[in-house]
Amino acid sequence: MAGHSKWANIKHRKAAQDAKKGKVFTKVAREITVAAKEGGGDPEMNPRLRLALDKAKQVNLPKDNVERAIKKGTGEGSEASFEDVTYEGYGPAGVAILVQTLTDNRNRTVSEVRSTLTKRGGSMGEAGSVAWVFDKKGFIEIKAEGVNEEELMETALEAGAEDFREDGDVFVVETAVGDFLSVKEELESKGYTFDYAEITMKPSNTVPIEGEDLKKLIALTDALEDLDDVQEVFSNFEADDAAMASLED
Repeated sequence: MAGHSKWANIKHRKAAQDAKKGKVFTKVAREITVAAKEGGGDPEMNPRLRLALDKAKQVNLPKDNVERAIKKGTGEGSEASFEDVTYEGYGPAGVAILVQTLTDNRNRTVSEVRSTLTKRGGSMGEAGSVAWVFDKKGFIEIKAEGVNEEELMETALEAGAEDFREDGDVFVVETAVGDFLSVKEELESKGYTFDYAEITMKPSNTVPIEGEDLKKLIALTDALEDLDDVQEVFSNFEADDAAMASLED
């Protein structure tokens, strides 16, 4: 489940699990292909491709896979026919769920998403029913240990960040979508390393859940992310550290 801070901890938990690496490779390669098809194969001229290549590095996608995915997108390989489609729904306790997909068959994808939501205690929503809850933002997290807060804040804000704050053991840099790459690259040039750096969907309000509702929600989002066409699942749940820790028991 993608998100940030308290609502991103599931993504962090899942990122540490390599059991589904093959499926992750497929999803990232598909994103590279679509990005290259839309904006060309030069990442310097194609921000979406640069972001996709960043994801490829994070999951250690082999170089051959990356090159093949780019060629597929630019027409040097088999024709790419995927399109971005977002579905909206609800989970336990009325939690908002946004499902971003890349699909070559809308009928198949909507059927799979609807079925998964229904079987796992959720429901499909109409277009626009929950999208208004989320704003697309760039987030960069840097571990606070050993980092000078004032220097980091000054660098981030001068580079164009919208917000800077401390959250537990990390510093959080928030950016507009259009400024994400330039802020990220400026921080990298200053030697900062990231715990988390992605464009994601930030909920304007959150729904606190725990216990069985939390377990059901995680099972639902895991099942959605297992679908081949699903790239990201966003939600506006909030759970405290104790509730999240209970999931590992």
